[in-house]
Amino acid sequence: MHDLDFVLPGDGQSAARAVADKLKAAYYPLDKERDTGRVVWTDSSGKRWHLDFSVYRNSDLEGDLAARDLTVNAIAIDIDHPLQLIDPLGGAADLLARQIRACTSASFTTDPLRVLRAARLAVTYKFRILPKTLQGMRAAAAALGSVSAERLRDEIFRMMDCTQPSVCMQVLDTIGGVKAIFPELDALRELQQSPPHLNDAWIHTLDVISRLEQVLNVLAVDYDTDSTQNIYTAMVSHRLGRYRQQITTQLAGELSEGRTLKSMLFFAALYHDVGKSEAQHTDPDGRIRFFDHDRVGAEIIDRRGRWLHLSNPEIVWLNRVVRYHLRPLLLAQDGGHPSSKAIYRFFRQAKDAGIGVCILSLADVWGTYGPGMPAEEWSRHVEVVRSLMEAWWERPAEVVTPPMYVNGRDLMLELSLQPGPLIGSLLDEIREAAAVGEIHDRQQAIDLARSILEGVDRTQEEV
Repeated sequence: MHDLDFVLPGDGQSAARAVADKLKAAYYPLDKERDTGRVVWTDSSGKRWHLDFSVYRNSDLEGDLAARDLTVNAIAIDIDHPLQLIDPLGGAADLLARQIRACTSASFTTDPLRVLRAARLAVTYKFRILPKTLQGMRAAAAALGSVSAERLRDEIFRMMDCTQPSVCMQVLDTIGGVKAIFPELDALRELQQSPPHLNDAWIHTLDVISRLEQVLNVLAVDYDTDSTQNIYTAMVSHRLGRYRQQITTQLAGELSEGRTLKSMLFFAALYHDVGKSEAQHTDPDGRIRFFDHDRVGAEIIDRRGRWLHLSNPEIVWLNRVVRYHLRPLLLAQDGGHPSSKAIYRFFRQAKDAGIGVCILSLADVWGTYGPGMPAEEWSRHVEVVRSLMEAWWERPAEVVTPPMYVNGRDLMLELSLQPGPLIGSLLDEIREAAAVGEIHDRQQAIDLARSILEGVDRTQEEV
């Protein structure tokens, strides 16, 4: 995505419409009250551009720049004189000094969302936030909850898509912004967990986000295999490296314009254990457990996604990642090499979120054990993920979506059945049998359905 911002004395939306017509591009009104319009244009190379046209916030350009958030964002050029900077606040010097400075003392109180933007830019470009600016961010952080859901959503997912979401979250945590934006997560603080967990649920969450960055770095297409530094990244690189291109392509995809699956995955990591505070249970021996926290967490992230006005496909994807994030771990505990039936059942539930579940599970397990994780535990887990990825990308027609051989109408005609839930249950049994190689054609599928019905009838007679 490439962005250009244009500011004019007036008629921002009219200018945007004229440019859109000239480029044969799409036009969207961004803010009618502030006379702001957006042009979305795809150039000949396939790059997508956002061209935003707004009007002066004050009486002239310098007044407009002074009303912006950070000095590094308060630099302009005259399109008739592109080599001459208009820089009344010293933003160029701050760029050279690699520092983040607010334009005025009121920058963050005027618009608290700027707190997130400042944190993201500092992390992305490795800039230092000046102490006075950090104080202003801290003072305005509590007001983040008053920002509109749509504006919060867009900045949150830009943050999740940046180079180090974990550091962004640490900055927000330091200044008190997490509670204002993600109130459900506050209950994870000091929520104790039994071994093998090393930390409370909140510190674990932050660590999982950091581990997720490491896993994705190892699985990036440009990863230097000679740079592997420990046994954990070495195993990931060796066993899963063959899927680097597929993983990169999938996570770069979007379920809604402007929000990648990579940003969605980091958001799911942030919420993956959110259900633990509600699901906490202590055994008589003192061991702390969190039964069904995956189900509870899925419901919570579902509600948060709707509040942020995410699209329905995004909400479903997030729900599935959180709901099934423990499944690879459970498969690893069963032996480390899942059966065809187990793989089929995993993807029947997780569906297109399955690969996201796999990647998050690596970060989750690594974050649970920390640097002292037994190599055999990690090896077994990576092997489960390899089996699942192999099925998804190399054997989908065999294991993930095997042939049905029959449909519901076939079963009703052949077995004299009426429409109802039984038909769906029989079709599930047939597809699972096809996934494990127990049936291979239409007649075998019908025979299987018949035998299932006979078994049900016998059970009912015995009862």
